[in-house]
Amino acid sequence: MTPTDYEYLRKLLKDHSGLDLSADKQYLIESRLLPLSRKCGVSGIGELVQKMKGGSSSITVQVVEAMTTNETFFFRDKVPFEHFRDTIMPELLKARAGRKSIRIWCAAGSTGQEPYSLAMSLKEMGAALAGWRFEIIATDLSQEVLEKSKSGIYSQFEVQRGLPIQLLVKYFKQNGELWQISPELRGMVQHRQLNLLHDFSQLGTFDVIFCRNVLIYFDQETKINIFGRLAKAMEGDGFLVLGAAETVVGLTDVFKPFPDKRGLYRPSGARAASPQDAAAMPKIAAITGR
Repeated sequence: MTPTDYEYLRKLLKDHSGLDLSADKQYLIESRLLPLSRKCGVSGIGELVQKMKGGSSSITVQVVEAMTTNETFFFRDKVPFEHFRDTIMPELLKARAGRKSIRIWCAAGSTGQEPYSLAMSLKEMGAALAGWRFEIIATDLSQEVLEKSKSGIYSQFEVQRGLPIQLLVKYFKQNGELWQISPELRGMVQHRQLNLLHDFSQLGTFDVIFCRNVLIYFDQETKINIFGRLAKAMEGDGFLVLGAAETVVGLTDVFKPFPDKRGLYRPSGARAASPQDAAAMPKIAAITGR
C-alpha cells in the first residue's frame, strides 16, 4: 500500500463513516482490507483503491463495512447491563408508569449481541414488566452485520463469550454447531441501516440510548455533533450509555454524568454546541486503535 493509497483511504473512510485514522494506522487497514482484496479477486489494496477511484460503489461499500465492523459479544463489559437493570429500569418504571412503554436505541448494534442482551435483561425482569411495551431499535452502518443480527444465529464460540449458560439454555435453540435466539426475543428487536453521520431524527425519541464503542473512532468535531443530535433524540429524563473509553466530559454540556455510574449520562437541558463552539474547544485526540 503506497502512502498515496493510504491517504485516499483515510479520506474516504472519514467522509463515509466518520472513522478518523491517524497517520500510523496502515497496519489496521492492511489487516482488514487484504482479506477483502482476496475475496474481490484483486491483487491487493492498491487495486481496490483503483477500482474505487474508477467508480466502483460496491467495492467502496465493502471497504467501509470491512473497516467499521466492530467486535462485540453478549453482555459486553457487564457494567452497562448492571446499570440498565439496577438504575435505568427502576427509574423509568416509575417515570413511565402512566404510559407503560419504553423505547431503546442501540446505535451501533453490530451483529446483535447488545440488543439481544438488553432483550434478555428485560425478559429476566419477569412479572415486574407485565403490561409494559418495549421497543428496541438496533441500527448499524453495515447491512451485512444487520442481516446476521436479524437471523439471531451464532456460533458456539460467540455464545460462549459473555452469555451465562442458564440464558443460553433458556433463550436459544441449538442446531448442529449453531445456536439461534428464540423467535420471541428476535421479535423484540427492530433493525435499521443507519449512518450516525447522517440525520437520524426520523427514528423519533428514546428513553434509553446505548451508543457504545463507536464514538472513539470519530474526531472531536464529529463527536460533538453526534452528541448534540443524540440529545435531541432523547427524552428529557432519558439515559445515554457510552463505552468504557468514551465520555462527554470536555466535549459537550448537553449531557451530564450520572453520579457514581461509569459510562452513564443524562440530558442536562443545555443547548447543543454550535460549530463555532466546537471550533473554540481544545482539541482532544481521537482514539483510533481497536
